[in-house]
Amino acid sequence: MGQRPVAADGVDPRVAELRVAVARLRRELAGNRQEFADRVIAEDELAALDAMALSGIPEVWRLRRSLLLIAGAVGSVSALAEGLAAVRRAVELFGLSDQAPAQPSLRHPGRPAP
Repeated sequence: MGQRPVAADGVDPRVAELRVAVARLRRELAGNRQEFADRVIAEDELAALDAMALSGIPEVWRLRRSLLLIAGAVGSVSALAEGLAAVRRAVELFGLSDQAPAQPSLRHPGRPAP
């Protein structure tokens, strides 16, 4: 109970899938000559995702944060839609059960919650 499958090489298959999806989107982004304002953000977050995957089982909230930043950066570039969808599916493999404790609220401490 609570155990994750591990491939013969000792790597969690979810991590392997994430690395493959990130590598694909990085290649597609590098090959896309269309200039857009947030390209650097997408490149940085893809590098961060790859680093998280290399370090072992990443924290779900960090994966999702990076995914949101990447989607915001490349979401309007239709040529990258399939690669982005593959990264999203790979992040979703980690599910909610691995989620870290709730992150601190961003609301002002002196104001009541809405």
